[in-house]
Amino acid sequence: MSKPPLYWNKAKKYLSKKDKTMSSLIKKYKSPSETVLTSRKDIFFSLCKSIIGQQISVAAANSVFLKFKKKCKNKINAKTVNKLSSSQLKSCGLSRQKVKGIKSLAKKVLNKEFDPKLISKLSDEEAIIYLSQLRQIGRWSAEMILLFTYNRPNIWPIQDIGLLRAISKNFNKKYLPPESYIRYLNKKFSPYCSVATWYLWRSIDPEPIQY
Repeated sequence: MSKPPLYWNKAKKYLSKKDKTMSSLIKKYKSPSETVLTSRKDIFFSLCKSIIGQQISVAAANSVFLKFKKKCKNKINAKTVNKLSSSQLKSCGLSRQKVKGIKSLAKKVLNKEFDPKLISKLSDEEAIIYLSQLRQIGRWSAEMILLFTYNRPNIWPIQDIGLLRAISKNFNKKYLPPESYIRYLNKKFSPYCSVATWYLWRSIDPEPIQY
């Protein structure tokens, strides 16, 4: 894992001044081990993890991912995955659609149809569109990649149930919180929505989120 993003401390100060609730969350989770948005800087790894984790619990996703990692002999890359058969991937507990998604990803990386190096040159929205062209990767998954793998500072994943629950809890709003209020917070927390999102997640999850 890498160090926290360079903007992290600046973002904490900015958000603390902007909002009382955010200030209290930042104070609550202030130890260094708790206030870190880290990145593996490995997009293939993260995309595989994203596909595996879709529509299943965190515990189930972790179990499947460990089996997948073992099947890859701890080398999660396009070449290794491409050599695995569909039945080998299914034996990890993956659905047919997830197997197709992971196999397709490996082929596109090897064929250079998908070039991760392009992403750093794209805006957030352009990068989301580019990533969403991959099989099994929708807007939410693309946003998770930009947040956790690329540490983009201003990601506000409004399709994320955890974020919506955290907004409801911390700002005394009904669930689901009104769209107008979500937009208001987006504007208020910009250009550091990623940091705000991380603290809001942290308020409802006993463990710091990693991806």
